[in-house]
Amino acid sequence: MFGNRLMGFFSKDMGIDLGTANTLVCLVGEGIVLSEPSVVAVKRGTNKVMVIDKDGNLAVGNVAKEMLGKTPGNIQAIRPMRDGVITDFEITRAMLEYFIRKVHGGRGWVSPRIVIAVPSGITAVEKQAVIDSGLRAGARKVFLIEEPMAAGIGVGLPVMEPVGNMIVDIGGGTTEVAVISLGGLVTRQSVRVAGDDFDEAIVNYMKRTYNLLIGPRTAEAIKIEVGSAAALDKELTREVKGRDLIAGLPRRTTVTSEEIREALSEPVQVILNAIKQCLETTEPELASDLIDRGIVLAGGGALLRGVDRVIAKETGLNVRIAEDPLTAVARGTGAVLEELDAVKDVLEGSDEE
Repeated sequence: MFGNRLMGFFSKDMGIDLGTANTLVCLVGEGIVLSEPSVVAVKRGTNKVMVIDKDGNLAVGNVAKEMLGKTPGNIQAIRPMRDGVITDFEITRAMLEYFIRKVHGGRGWVSPRIVIAVPSGITAVEKQAVIDSGLRAGARKVFLIEEPMAAGIGVGLPVMEPVGNMIVDIGGGTTEVAVISLGGLVTRQSVRVAGDDFDEAIVNYMKRTYNLLIGPRTAEAIKIEVGSAAALDKELTREVKGRDLIAGLPRRTTVTSEEIREALSEPVQVILNAIKQCLETTEPELASDLIDRGIVLAGGGALLRGVDRVIAKETGLNVRIAEDPLTAVARGTGAVLEELDAVKDVLEGSDEE
């Protein structure tokens, strides 16, 4: 115990957005210091992370993402998070340990306190898995905060005041919808449909419409370059390369933003339904606040063209995209770190040191 406290003295406490697609780390006074894909390359059939050079560097994050879809038979690039929860405990632990050490300049004896954002809809077992992963990765204390609360804090909403604040956080694995007041989630919806499902919808559309098989990285690039939820003033086109499912040979074709909008319509509708369900269960006094305050969008999915206009049309409320929506949750965990001793009693966490 004394050793942990001593190592903690030399450690930097960290706020972590442990996302399905990306992991971001925030330090007090420094802001976002790390943002890398939640991807790890392992030897197939094992939990052993690949070493990529003689210095012992591991295939985690950016390096591992470059391997997706390109690995030989004995190597597998995987994402140990799915729908916002851990699907592989050991690999998640290794990934967290790598990120913790990287933030601390490669030192392996650090023992920080960490605040991790988790989806509001996960189970107690899933929460415990996150806590255990953090502890086994080297943290001396792990606190959990629900993602919509972290996002609300990160975008600067007055979450502790007696007014209704609505946040919609469209991440990689989940979409978190919540109305926040007096430091708590008054109503909330958590659906496991988000950015990854946008990518999957594009893969399926290309397969169904063009008999063309593309990978997740190509689908993500299509989403970013020509994807939209609403009609554009000037529609876009993009060349797509993949493998012909009939001939089995490489082939290219061109898709339009109208086609990709059609492909994305189903997951977008699921998110719209979640927002409306959350509004339907909101108390009248808080609902009246939302007429003036509107809805704030965070997360990478908020960058999908026109998604704010579609939500505004469906709800009749003003909708704005947060500044730097990708980092909102991570910035929220960092803000909590600044007041950790004052607020840790209301956070879920591991046993005391």
